[in-house]
Amino acid sequence: MSARIEKIRQAIETMHKCTTRHVASEPVIELFNGEVAWDGVVETFELGGHPKAKRCHAWSYQDDKGETQYVTVLELPPVDSAESAVKVAIASEARK
Repeated sequence: MSARIEKIRQAIETMHKCTTRHVASEPVIELFNGEVAWDGVVETFELGGHPKAKRCHAWSYQDDKGETQYVTVLELPPVDSAESAVKVAIASEARK
């Protein structure tokens, strides 16, 4: 497991108080009005001991200060894939 995936795994376990097992890496490109809104690799993990979700989609990015930030999206409706996790995260950020 790469160091990046390991750090994402640790972030999920800390945020959601459960165990994880990495199951997939999937490139996702999300377009909005014909422009790339997000382009990266989403990591998918199976969860153990979480009360509601069996899977989580997550990724990391560098913020404006150069610090690593982690995004974790539980696979709960309407989220059912890496792509929908990115869409939900973008919509959530836009509402802030």
